[in-house]
Order: sequence, then C-alpha cells, then structure tokens
Amino acid sequence: MRRLAAILMLTLLGACSTVEDLSPLSPSSQTVAMHAPRFEDSKPHEWDSGAPWNYAIHGTDVSKYQTSVDWPTAKASGISFAFIKATEGGDRFDDYFNEHWARTKAAGIPRAPYHFFYFCTPAATQARWFIANVPRDPSAMPPVLDMEWNPKSPTCRLRPDPATVRSEMSTFLEIVERHYGKKPIIYTSLDFFDDNQLATFRGYPYWLRSVAGHPRQKYGSHPFTFWQYTGTGIVPGMTGKSDINVFNGSEAAWNKWLRQNTR
Repeated sequence: MRRLAAILMLTLLGACSTVEDLSPLSPSSQTVAMHAPRFEDSKPHEWDSGAPWNYAIHGTDVSKYQTSVDWPTAKASGISFAFIKATEGGDRFDDYFNEHWARTKAAGIPRAPYHFFYFCTPAATQARWFIANVPRDPSAMPPVLDMEWNPKSPTCRLRPDPATVRSEMSTFLEIVERHYGKKPIIYTSLDFFDDNQLATFRGYPYWLRSVAGHPRQKYGSHPFTFWQYTGTGIVPGMTGKSDINVFNGSEAAWNKWLRQNTR
C-alpha cells in the first residue's frame, strides 16, 4: 500500500513538471535574470518617489576596477545586462575588457562596450581607437559614449564650450554608428548634461546618472533608456561597491528592445 502511494505521488509530481524544469536554458541564451530585483546598497538613498526597484530590468557597468566577476552568480541575483568599459581617449584600453566581454557572453548576459571621452584628443581619433579595440559583434548591445567632466585627470582637464562639446560628440557618434550599424547610447551625468545643454542634443538613447533622485526630478522630461541609480550597490558575484542601472520599461519592452538592438 505504501509502495502504491509512493508511485502515485511521483506520478503527480511528474505531471506538474514543465519543459523548463527538465531542460535548463543554455548558458549562452540571453534571458531576463530576475524580475524587479532589489539589491542591497552600502550607502542607500531614501527614495521618496520613483524607486529603482519598481523597474523590472536591472544591470551593472564594469571596468578594470571590477576584477574576476562571477557573472553567472551576478545574473542569478538579477543582473540582466552589463555595460563594459573598453577604451578611453585615443590610447587607453581597459585591462579587463576582454575578460568581461567574453565572460558576460558565456553567461548569457547582454552587454555593450563603452568609451570614456577625453577632450584633449580629436573625436575622430577616439572613434578610430574604439573601433580598433572593440569587435563587431551583432549580438552585442549598441556601443556607448561616456560623456562627463574629468577634473581629477592627470593629463586632460579641458572644458570646451557647449557648442564644441556637442560637435565632438556628433563626430564620434556618427563614425561609430557607421561602423557598428547601431545607434550608440549616450551616458552622462547631471552637471555635464546641464553645462552642455544636452537637452537640445536629441536623436540618441540616453543612459542617465542620477543617484539622489529619479531622472524626472533631475533631468526634467528628457527621455532616457537606462538609469544609473547607485554607485554603491552590492551585487552577489561582484566584489566591493557596484554601479547598478535599470532599463526604463517593462520586461516586454526590454525583450523588444533587445530584439531590435542585438542583431
């Protein structure tokens, strides 16, 4: 009788199983890691409205300062995308770009390369340097241009006028878009955005930094695709403080955006 009951229980459990239960996704498949994760933060902001955990899709950004990331663990914790530093100025290549680039792909995490802009080198030279170091991968997200002031730089602290800034941005973006066939993303901070009147610089998706308030409070009605909401986050699989970002949209909107931008 006990044996019959055991057989019956196994039969019922089997009937409740799905294909997903029995056949795990391939590590190389790009899927949403976790819906609306809520990461810990070593220096949390008290969000009065527009809290980042209300967004479905979260990701991170890394450079040589994030070494040996356990990407499968980060993905399991809720990291659904990664921005990876590739180049800086016209002669610097990030030491960990190749490692991050390969391991995120192996973990099935959509990723984009980014370039940190220096005003001491012509935009066309910087675009060529980026192209020389970043492979053309149709499965990657669009490349990113990181525009912010760098007052602590030992070599370049120039602050050109807004018209020059926007002109240099246009040059870099146009060259990179022609090469990769994807419209680049612009990353920027609030001071740089205001100083250079980027509210008038339209036609590109924006990734906005705003760690002490929702972008609506800081950037007004300017549209954004990604929002960097902390630089002190705690992400399993990553050592120390981590940058965390969200995609501005639902899970369905994210999947649609990926289909349109990773091929």
